[in-house]
Amino acid sequence: MSLVTAYNNDPFVGHLSTPVSDSAFTRALIGNLPAYRKGLSPLLRGLEVGMAHGYFLLGPWTLLGPLRNTNMAAMAGLVATIGLIMIATICLSAYGMVTFDSDESGKSNELKSAQGWSKFSGGFFIGATGAAFFAYLILTNLPIIQGLMQGGLS
Repeated sequence: MSLVTAYNNDPFVGHLSTPVSDSAFTRALIGNLPAYRKGLSPLLRGLEVGMAHGYFLLGPWTLLGPLRNTNMAAMAGLVATIGLIMIATICLSAYGMVTFDSDESGKSNELKSAQGWSKFSGGFFIGATGAAFFAYLILTNLPIIQGLMQGGLS
């Protein structure tokens, strides 16, 4: 028995069915991503995607950026992260403007319309910016947080 077969036993699909790509775990994981979860508005989808990206983008800019060995490393990382978030939001907005027609308001999938994509882009910006500020606050107040976790301030 082979572990890798054609998807649904159809060799013309161009997709292989492997234990990883065709497992119930993988389907459940992908089904719970904000892009595929049912019942979310485009604004909430963008907010959730933005929060994830804004939170993890601060670290590389802070630890690997040009000011990494200075007292301003976290602030420089925050400024660079906000700049990258702005560029990503502009790119998301431009993609939505050129991809979707503005008169497609009655679609079943709200994210596949110009107005829905605009809400997604706005939610992405708000979520990513808020998460970057939250990560910055955690990073700059780490000694206080560690003291609280150990049972009090020292």
